[in-house]
Amino acid sequence: MVNVENHKEEKSMSYVDEVYERVVKQNPGEAEFHQAVKEVLDSLRLVIDANEEKYRKMALLERLVEPERVISFRIPWVDDNGQVQVNKGYRVQFNSAIGPYKGGLRLHPSVNQGILKFLGFEQVFKNSLTGLPIGGGKGGSNFDPKGKSDREVMAFCQSFMTELYKYIGADQDVPAGDIGVGAREIGYMYGQYKRLTGLYEGVLTGKGLTYGGSLARTQATGYGLVYIVDEMLKHNGNELAGKTVVVSGSGNVAIYATEKAQQLGARVVALSDSNGYIYDKDGIKLDIVKDIKEVRRGRIKEYVDAVPTAVYTEGKGIWSIPCDIALPCATQNELNLDDAKALKANGCFAVAEGANMPSTREATDFFQENGMMFMPGKAANAGGVATSALEMSQNSLRLSWSFEEVDEKLHGIMVGIYAKAADAAERYGVKSNYVAGANIAGFEKVVEAMMAQGVV
Repeated sequence: MVNVENHKEEKSMSYVDEVYERVVKQNPGEAEFHQAVKEVLDSLRLVIDANEEKYRKMALLERLVEPERVISFRIPWVDDNGQVQVNKGYRVQFNSAIGPYKGGLRLHPSVNQGILKFLGFEQVFKNSLTGLPIGGGKGGSNFDPKGKSDREVMAFCQSFMTELYKYIGADQDVPAGDIGVGAREIGYMYGQYKRLTGLYEGVLTGKGLTYGGSLARTQATGYGLVYIVDEMLKHNGNELAGKTVVVSGSGNVAIYATEKAQQLGARVVALSDSNGYIYDKDGIKLDIVKDIKEVRRGRIKEYVDAVPTAVYTEGKGIWSIPCDIALPCATQNELNLDDAKALKANGCFAVAEGANMPSTREATDFFQENGMMFMPGKAANAGGVATSALEMSQNSLRLSWSFEEVDEKLHGIMVGIYAKAADAAERYGVKSNYVAGANIAGFEKVVEAMMAQGVV
């Protein structure tokens, strides 16, 4: 009996490793995508082991790691000096087994195909976890909206949508905002989509409230993050009230995670942006941060002008600040092994990811090996996409729910995600390993749908 088990395990490991090697070979130079695939497949070895024969025969993993479609195109537009500029645009339609592709559009100079494939792959499992009927996708461009006039941003967005509209639709692919894409950009893109198609439909989420947007969408990712942290703490005999929290970033997710954490009685003492970070031992005054970031579109260092007792530090280092709970909400791989060790040494016992894959693999392994509670991004930051799916529902029903109704639904979804991740981890004998639990729970639903739909 033991020999059979060992044999099975060897085979399963070889299948996972085989598929991972294939990904590396077929997608050269896409380090972020390789990292995401490895993390997911490694945490699924238990499930793959139990179903190896069936999965191999159906080439299930090979299909799972390959996007259904990758669209790449040029985006020509004219700047304010009359100069023609050209950017690259992408849409990665990764998996539609459980619903139309759903995932944000990112506008940032770092955008390339590999990063979007990593984000799209993660999105498949995140969307599955929400319990809502949405598949996974991601898109964007290497265009930088910073420093551009409204007219330039409009020219770019219209050109971008002139190509993208051919591949999206309310029942096909529903993009949303991401880094660099807020209400202004969504508005310009939606206007162009409507102009080109003549359709008034829920094809983009994150829309303005006057044309089909949902209340609580802006707050959703940050609020959702704190709701799942609160749930995780409760189930581990602790609570959020009275805890010291460090949040990286100062965009949408960070601001509203701070707001909800403060509402639930925690003290948030630090925020950051790409230049440096602020530390306010008395607790962050959020109205000042909102004015800097949402009204003036300024830098976080301006906070110390308004609050002289706060300290601004240039560069990285936010994770050296002592705290109970760390919420990385900035960007991928911003928290490495040294940061993880510093957090642990300074008394941090819980980490939850507001950004997509902000902790390196070494850091997440360290958290788990050292008994720290760790909630990965695909579970912790699913509140944004969940509320986007609620916006789709409102558009389809031609209804608009109140803030309270949406917030209540969001809270219920995040509690449900925690339960699914915790239950899956326990079922497979890895209790409290929320990385494995979230991946398993998201994977099971997608795989079941793929198996049922045949070889497609």
